[in-house]
Amino acid sequence: MLFANSTSLLWLSYYGLSLLVIVAVYFALTFLPRLPRLVLTWAVAGAIWAPASFRLPLIEEGEFYTGWAPSAMVAAVGFLENNGSALRGGLMWLVLGMALGALIGVALWWWRRSSNAKYVTQEEEPNDDQPPSRRREPVIG
Repeated sequence: MLFANSTSLLWLSYYGLSLLVIVAVYFALTFLPRLPRLVLTWAVAGAIWAPASFRLPLIEEGEFYTGWAPSAMVAAVGFLENNGSALRGGLMWLVLGMALGALIGVALWWWRRSSNAKYVTQEEEPNDDQPPSRRREPVIG
């Protein structure tokens, strides 16, 4: 159940706002063809959504706070604090999330390409004077 000061509410709002960012990235890249646009958008989504664990020392000697945060934040804090293990772990999950996101973008492109192929390449009955023509989709821009 979500409460006012809960971590689950924080993550839920983070993922909700990140959806707005991803939609904005997709529309900002409209000048690109569909494949690079999907790959870049989903790579950004993987970078935003990949979590990583972290460990922060507390004031008391020998005690630590551990938790989960977006991997980009874990890597950034690890860099700023010169903490090699946090930087390495954050970057590892960040790169893994971006690679997984890029693969999802390619899979979406391939799936949409194969489902639209039967509509785009429909051939009409050939006339004697004209070669068979393919249906062309309108292009804006």
